[in-house]
Amino acid sequence: MSKIEDIVDSLENKISKVLHKLEVLKQTNVKISEELAIQQKKNMSQQEEISSWADKYEALKMANSLLGSDENNRETKLKINTLIRDIDHCIAQLSE
Repeated sequence: MSKIEDIVDSLENKISKVLHKLEVLKQTNVKISEELAIQQKKNMSQQEEISSWADKYEALKMANSLLGSDENNRETKLKINTLIRDIDHCIAQLSE
């Protein structure tokens, strides 16, 4: 009978250790999930900032072209032509 009790005790100890490891892993998983969420928010913020800077850069290029810079003349003319076409299209829709 003592042998069975030893086996049961051993199994209880092993189960206890496994349950403890499981709890530690769950806590680690929660912590990593929180860190991931923080990093994803940080990444989104940085992507928005990059987009904002790209827009500012495009506006600056256009402003430089309008001020006489020859670097982006073609792009600026194309953009102006596109805007004129959009305005013409809006006027045509309003006059209908």
